[in-house]
Amino acid sequence: MCAERVSENRFAVRLDHVAIGVRSIAETTAFLVGALGARTYEKGPGGGFRFAQWEFDGGGRLELIEPVGPADGFLHRFLDRRGPSVHHVTFKVPDLRAAADRAEEIGYTIVGYDDSYPGWKECFLHPKQAQGIVVQMAESSPGLDVEIPFDWDWPPLPADPPAPVRLVGVRIAARDEATAHRQWGTLLGGELQRSDGSLEYRWPESPLRIRVDLDPKREPGPRWLEIQAARRVEMPTDVERIFGTPFRNIAHP
Repeated sequence: MCAERVSENRFAVRLDHVAIGVRSIAETTAFLVGALGARTYEKGPGGGFRFAQWEFDGGGRLELIEPVGPADGFLHRFLDRRGPSVHHVTFKVPDLRAAADRAEEIGYTIVGYDDSYPGWKECFLHPKQAQGIVVQMAESSPGLDVEIPFDWDWPPLPADPPAPVRLVGVRIAARDEATAHRQWGTLLGGELQRSDGSLEYRWPESPLRIRVDLDPKREPGPRWLEIQAARRVEMPTDVERIFGTPFRNIAHP
């Protein structure tokens, strides 16, 4: 295995979390908490959705987004079209405008640019340009956050959960190396390691990684989430129905 540090990217970024669109956050807790040992981290409202973030051993975080509001909202449409599945990955950047300009310089189209909230500015790469997954770039300034009323409580959680597993990251498919590296390396500054024919991108300040399988015949996009646990983790039959995405324990058969 060899590492290739990306030097051409001028903007220090880090992979903050992976997000899955689900129909019901309450449906997810039996597996996330009862089997994986996830701990509650943060929750809040969004435009047409609400979110709940869960933290794992080592600090990796998984966000679940659940639709609320009118049936023509973006998350309702996403679930109707694709079903529950990985929706986006979020990268924190120190300067959103600079990051967006950088993306446009190398040929990406920025959508949803919003700097109207001083504590959270964001923009997106569309999945048609971004390896079949939404990429969110965000500039976060917690001290400038505006408090938004939110009366949703955490759903009931399983009692006596096990110790948290480690959330390693997301595995995706890409058709060619040049396109994958343009995104995860050149734009987003990931450090590349090659292993067993795959490309593995890491960010020094993030416990999460993105691993890319190159296959010119496969549709680009997320394949599964990787977890790591010394113990055996039971995978109930309804995991893929609820999450639309398999979980693979890479440290145990």
